[in-house]
Amino acid sequence: MQIKDCAALVTGGGSGLGAATAALLASLGAKVAVVDINQDAARAHALTIGGIGIKCDVGDAASGEAAFAAARAAHGPVRILVNCAGIATPGRIVSREGPLALEAFERVIRVNLTGSFNMLRLAAAEMSAQDPLDGGERGVIVNTASVAAFEGQIGQPAYAASKGGIAALTLPAARELARSGIRVVAIAPGLFHTPMVDGLPSEVQASLGAGIPFPARLGHPPEYAALVEHIVRNQYLNGEVIRLDGALRMPPR
Repeated sequence: MQIKDCAALVTGGGSGLGAATAALLASLGAKVAVVDINQDAARAHALTIGGIGIKCDVGDAASGEAAFAAARAAHGPVRILVNCAGIATPGRIVSREGPLALEAFERVIRVNLTGSFNMLRLAAAEMSAQDPLDGGERGVIVNTASVAAFEGQIGQPAYAASKGGIAALTLPAARELARSGIRVVAIAPGLFHTPMVDGLPSEVQASLGAGIPFPARLGHPPEYAALVEHIVRNQYLNGEVIRLDGALRMPPR
């Protein structure tokens, strides 16, 4: 699908992978809605790329509906959705303090998995109602999984479960939405320079990068954005979870 003049909505667009993706799509001529729980970050980044910034709690149905309504009023119906919103709150199943609080587990699932599904379902409904573009496409949805979906580490059961859910969601969503000409693909990033990682000491970041086979460094958000661009343009990519990790396989801890 061509990107120029298409309306795009990027969740988690105020920073990290989402910010890089929003910037690239805007540079390619898309009309971009930068969606983030941090309204100031969303608006500030939208201002720099010529888009609009929208505050949204992706795990809330009404908030998601309001975000799509605002994006539609500014740019028309969404044709591209990229879900980058996510959190990675750590916690062992059983620690010295006892079992992991159920609320902590549920919060990660709500943002990462339920939030991605919430925005996917709203985008799919909006895309399905539009006329098809060249080749019969009506839209493209890109979700963000993680290598943790396949090699979850000790202390990250909620994060791994949420990202595993996104990976498992990809094929049934792609199969169902195929009749409407909507493709669904997930990216499973490895270790990237994002706010979650950038907050670590520099020596820790260097150690993490050194453990990646090649290139032996952390990923750069524009590399994630470049894969999003390719997914949108390549009509034959559908129903797949694509690892973007420099051949990294995560150890137990």
